[in-house]
Amino acid sequence: MKIYTGRGDEGQTDLRDMSRVSKASPRIEAYGTVDELNALLGRARPTGHDDVDDRLGEVQNHLHVVQADFANPEPDEDDPVIREDHVEQLEAWMDGFDEELDPLQSFILPGGSEAGASLHHARTVCRRAERRAVALEAEEEINDEAVTYLNRLSDALFVFGRVVNQRDGVPEESPTY
Repeated sequence: MKIYTGRGDEGQTDLRDMSRVSKASPRIEAYGTVDELNALLGRARPTGHDDVDDRLGEVQNHLHVVQADFANPEPDEDDPVIREDHVEQLEAWMDGFDEELDPLQSFILPGGSEAGASLHHARTVCRRAERRAVALEAEEEINDEAVTYLNRLSDALFVFGRVVNQRDGVPEESPTY
């Protein structure tokens, strides 16, 4: 199978239903940014912490579902979609890791260990993916749970970054004003 087809040379691409859209459409922007996020998480793994890595692996699979969700303007019943239980899973993971962390007293500067800084970077791209999804949702109907998932995932990535930094012995820094 060839990787290149030439079908995108005119600035158009196929959606899952085989309709053609501009590569600059809000739908492509949304799932393209989710793809960027997924690649960043691939760079963050392994963090050196098996429990975090296991969760990041699951998140990467969920992000493929988000992409499929956004690439499909008219999903069938058996198509992959993000569900409420995906969001609840993120919340449970955060609750578990929060027990390890000191409560936040102020904002913190993103950074820390290589893995921690990568997770903070991924968090910012996740926020952009969420903004792209909200822009898409303003124009077309999409799965609301996918937008909620991205919102919660950015919180989870913040918590994962804090946990990794703490375990790596890297203190959090607060901004100075």
